[in-house]
Amino acid sequence: VGPKTNGPQHWKAFLEKVCLPGFQVIIQGTEGTPYAGGLFRMKLLLGKDFPASPPKGYFLTKIFHPNVGANGEICVNVLKRDWTAELGIRHVLLTIKCLLIHPNPESALNEEAGRLLLENYEEYAARARLLTEIHGGAGGPSGRAEAGRALASGTAASSTDPGAPGGPGGAEGPMAKKHAGERDKKLAAKKKTDKKRALRRL
Repeated sequence: VGPKTNGPQHWKAFLEKVCLPGFQVIIQGTEGTPYAGGLFRMKLLLGKDFPASPPKGYFLTKIFHPNVGANGEICVNVLKRDWTAELGIRHVLLTIKCLLIHPNPESALNEEAGRLLLENYEEYAARARLLTEIHGGAGGPSGRAEAGRALASGTAASSTDPGAPGGPGGAEGPMAKKHAGERDKKLAAKKKTDKKRALRRL
C-alpha cells in the first residue's frame, strides 16, 4: 500500500499483513498534529459485496480522537454514505489520514474528545499526544525497540565525542577508568624494569 506521498499532504501508509476478508495497515501521524511521531495500526474489513458497499475501518492502536470510538471504529463519511464503487482503498486511507489532521467533532464517536476539541483545544491536544506517546510511538513496545536501537547507535557515536563521557574532555566512565588503570600498571612495571637495569650497572 505504501509509502504514499501523493495528495495535498504528505502521508505514509504501510501494508502490515493481509488477513482475509481484509488487511492491516500502519498509518504514520503527521507533523504539526498531536499525532506526530505516532504509528497507528488500522484494520480494514472488506464485505462480501465490496466494492459495492464500503469497507469497515477500525484503529487497532488506541487513539484519542473525536471520530474513533472506544472499540476503534472509525466514523468518516467515505466509509458510509459518501462511498461509491469507484473509490478505492487508497482513497479510504488518504481520507483517514486527513481525519488525523482535521478531526470532525460534528460526527464524534468519542464525545469527550469532540467536546474538548471545540471547547479546549490545548487539553484535547495534550490528551491526544499522551496516548500517542504511550500507544503509538516511543511509549509502545515497538517504539521502545526503536528507541533502544537509536540509543545504542547514539552511545556508539558519543564514544568519539570530545564532550561525551569517557571521551577527551569528558567525564571518565568505567571503561576509561579501566584503561587508565592498565596504563598505570604498565608504567609501574616499566619503571621497575628500568630500576633493575640501573642496579645491574652499579
